Amino acid sequence: MNLRSRPTCWPLLPPRRTTVPPPFLLPHGTTTLAFRCSHGVVVAADTRSSCGSLVCDPASRKVITLHRHLIATTSGTSADCATWLRILRCSLRLRHLQEGQQPSTAGAAKLLAFLLRGCHNKDLCVATLLCGWDRMGPSLHYVYSDGTCLSGDVFSVGSGSPYAYAVLDGAYRYDLPLAEAFALARQAVAHAAHRDAYSGGNVDLYYVQQSGWICVSREDVGRIYQVLGEMEEEEEEEDCEGKKSGKEQTKLNQ
Repeated sequence: MNLRSRPTCWPLLPPRRTTVPPPFLLPHGTTTLAFRCSHGVVVAADTRSSCGSLVCDPASRKVITLHRHLIATTSGTSADCATWLRILRCSLRLRHLQEGQQPSTAGAAKLLAFLLRGCHNKDLCVATLLCGWDRMGPSLHYVYSDGTCLSGDVFSVGSGSPYAYAVLDGAYRYDLPLAEAFALARQAVAHAAHRDAYSGGNVDLYYVQQSGWICVSREDVGRIYQVLGEMEEEEEEEDCEGKKSGKEQTKLNQ
């Protein structure tokens, strides 16, 4: 066989009308959450970026700013989330220049859902929470890569979301004071990171109010969980002391 008679190119192209499967699966996870209160929107997220069993970055940023009154959390493929949120930021900026005012949070969520719906068959993985303050007050919306767009008071996204919901469902109220809201968000993410192998690192806490968003803190997950354990032990000791004093009081009355 004469090799010169059949020129080939390298690398060889796959046959037509065939799909090449990925060489291996790369599972990933995270824990992001947000909830609305009467005074604003509280946002929290862990900082561990994983690729399979590899921790790529223990201190990544999963909260992206879109403008002064709107931020977004990232859950899914980091590259997809960063790309589409960058496109959304540019689109919102153009709308602001054309109309002279920022679009509402609901408008931004519908715009992102519309853009993603056109690429629903492109194997994207984007799950984001849009948290903002507009003319209607505090606003919270969830957008997924298939075009899903939901609004609500409490959302948690990622592999650690079931554990975060377990904490949020037991203590969330719309009229939570600011300090209690911050403590609840930290506790929910720390509990999820303790149970979920793909979540961890630190807890980033953000707050969106009428004057704009602020970054409240970044704290180590292990330290937060340790403090929560110490608080539970103190409460148990107080309960035991109260029960003992109650028994002694009943004995004296007898």
